[in-house]
Amino acid sequence: MVDERPDVLGRARQAHRAQDWVAAAAHFDAVATELLTADDLAAHADAVWWLGRVDDNLRLEAAACEAFLADARPADAAWAAVRIGLFLLGRGDEPQGLGWIGKAARLLDGVPECHAHGFLLLLTRLEPTLQAGRPAEAVEVARRVRELGHRIGRPDLVALGLNGEGRALVKAGHVVDGLALLDEAMVAVLDGRLTPFASGSLYCHTIATCHEVADLRRMARWVDLTERWLAGFPAAALFGGLCAVHRAQLHLVRGEWAEAERTASAVADALDATRVDYAAEAWYVVAEARRLRGDPSAADAYDEAHARGRDPQPGRALLRLPSDPAGAVAAVRAAVAAAGADPLRRAPLCAALVEIAIAAGHLDDAVRAATEIEATASTYATSGLQAMAATARGAVLLAQDRAADALPVLRDACLRWREFHAPHDAAGTCVLLSRAYRALGDDVSADAETAQAKATYARLGAHQPPDGLTPRECEVLALVAAGRSNREIGEALFISDRTVARHVTNIFHKIGVTSRTQAVRYALDRGLTATG
Repeated sequence: MVDERPDVLGRARQAHRAQDWVAAAAHFDAVATELLTADDLAAHADAVWWLGRVDDNLRLEAAACEAFLADARPADAAWAAVRIGLFLLGRGDEPQGLGWIGKAARLLDGVPECHAHGFLLLLTRLEPTLQAGRPAEAVEVARRVRELGHRIGRPDLVALGLNGEGRALVKAGHVVDGLALLDEAMVAVLDGRLTPFASGSLYCHTIATCHEVADLRRMARWVDLTERWLAGFPAAALFGGLCAVHRAQLHLVRGEWAEAERTASAVADALDATRVDYAAEAWYVVAEARRLRGDPSAADAYDEAHARGRDPQPGRALLRLPSDPAGAVAAVRAAVAAAGADPLRRAPLCAALVEIAIAAGHLDDAVRAATEIEATASTYATSGLQAMAATARGAVLLAQDRAADALPVLRDACLRWREFHAPHDAAGTCVLLSRAYRALGDDVSADAETAQAKATYARLGAHQPPDGLTPRECEVLALVAAGRSNREIGEALFISDRTVARHVTNIFHKIGVTSRTQAVRYALDRGLTATG
């Protein structure tokens, strides 16, 4: 009988060179591990990684590392160790991951410059300095990576260095220059000059940066290109999952909540074994999609995100707002404090703080948060941050009884949200516009904005109390419409007169009225009446 193993091994090697990881893995699987060379083991490890078989990948990478050492190839052994460290860190196993990174550094001691040196710089210097908020230091490290790539003829390191420098410049507030470098790095990807692993990493870093600075148009473009790139492979489970999370984030912004939840849920569990940070973000998207549709199971999804290391704020505080405004304020204040000094981390939290603080009657908090968002939007000047800042400023002006000043700011915010297809945010701004118009006596324009918001909420399947009133505020308003005094309302709801007065003030701000008579008319027009 003819031994077919050489043919199987040859087909495995050929399939791997062709980036057909399904065929490569199947053929390598058919050959006993002891018959594989060090290069075969590395190729087998690479193929199964692309298919999401992480445990097999780690076992094979470790075997490849030892085989390369046995062949006196320390640079290749170090590269295998770097990959193991990277993948372990990605799944949240920091002790083992750092152990393998340390082993790679030891193996490279005295070895001439190679691409493993560059990846060690990325892992041990660039990423930590970016996360620690030291962008100037990160720029220097990124340039060292790029220069190394030029010296040893590795375009993947050149591109990753450019990308790292671009991300650092964005962090430092030099957004235009930083994004230009990200785009320049991606030229090499689009030209097909890089390894698939480097290409996938660059796509992920670029999209994540666009999301962080709320450059939604650019983010959508790169997600589209990533999906097109992935479609050229027979299978790419890991990067496909990472890209799916970014696609789900876009679905969320665009009001496609059912699709956002389906997309994120499909990858949330699968990514636990490979990228726990992306799994956490997927769960957060699920939670947000549920919250916006009024699904009480959103709380469970926030817990899943939290368990994987993702701060569940501001979503969890917004979920809490209708039933516990004071608790929601405390939660989002704490989240802002925990975010530290990074303005990009703080921006979405401050946006939520504006909404929550106004609803809870803490206007000073709202003013401070809106001022901070405006400063961040001025520094980074991206479309999403500018829309966020305009919405926050308009809401604060309205809460300060400055409807005439709020009106042009809110009109600008609404236009910005519509320009990049964020219907829920646009509808929320329409509600604020309605209040501004009504406060200025223009009931026709107010009713038009209200009707538009309600139509959008109905189309999206959003559960919204009238004009953003909390359930408690609806109860208070219904009792006001029934002619009850503050004391009588307090007795009926078992709350203090002072709490009733605060609720009435918030209701007046939200619905744009200045007297109980106007509030009664508003309540009767909308069928808000007391049942007892």
